[in-house]
Amino acid sequence: MSGHDVMTADFVQDDKGAGLRERLGSRSIVLVGMMGAGKSSVGKRLARRLNLPFADADVEIEQAAGMTIPEIFAHHGEPAFRDGEKKVISRLLENGPMVLATGGGAFMSDETQAAIARHGISVWLKAELDLLLRRVRRRDDRPLLKTDDPATTLARLIDLRYPVYARATLTVVSHDVPQDVMVEAVVDALAGHLGAEPTGETP
Repeated sequence: MSGHDVMTADFVQDDKGAGLRERLGSRSIVLVGMMGAGKSSVGKRLARRLNLPFADADVEIEQAAGMTIPEIFAHHGEPAFRDGEKKVISRLLENGPMVLATGGGAFMSDETQAAIARHGISVWLKAELDLLLRRVRRRDDRPLLKTDDPATTLARLIDLRYPVYARATLTVVSHDVPQDVMVEAVVDALAGHLGAEPTGETP
């Protein structure tokens, strides 16, 4: 699987991590949510925590297309991007288990939701508008936010997407805290879902 690797350089697996890994079996952990929710950064650390490969669907799409996501949008349009996104995510899920970070619009596809349900456990990283705005303003490569009023656009996307994200297996609220804290919140949510003993409250 090109584009993602098992990250084990300084990895130390504890009993809870090992227990979760065993209970997952062949299923992947699929992170869903808005741009800026922390899917990639949390996902990389979660993969290391559980000794699993990590894949970022957006990176894999760019590699498959040979162009960046803004270039795909510009040259082929959003429908073509979404079609490629579905195919890439389906392929990745066939090669689990892994931790997979998806793009903000991926879970809006019924087909992708069904594929995730067959092959994984979906975790929605739910973030408030203010937090998302602070994070997405650090980057200028978000095609859907290339508008005169990104805040209004983001709020509209939240209204559209959050009812769909709520179909995810688990919901973990994303806070402006160190990423390792968020990783433990996801681990605890997974532990509760899979029957392991959680270590504390999910933020």
